[in-house]
Amino acid sequence: MKRSKYQIISQILDICVGGACKTKIVYQANLNFRTINPYIDLLTKNGLIKANMGRNVSYETTNRGMKLMEDFRQMNNKLTEL
Repeated sequence: MKRSKYQIISQILDICVGGACKTKIVYQANLNFRTINPYIDLLTKNGLIKANMGRNVSYETTNRGMKLMEDFRQMNNKLTEL
């Protein structure tokens, strides 16, 4: 079953809670390096994740991203009750 864009975004936000490099996001979200870039750009541009520059770039979910992730969970829980 194909995942929606919102399910993928929610999963990426969850993976990035403790900080994650692009490789970790790709493997845990079951995506590929070509498809992850637009998601990272979208989430970064909207302030949902931030890039921590260092030797390797890691991405971390912001407070705004945490709020959105919680909203996704609540909505998903309500939909499964139907």
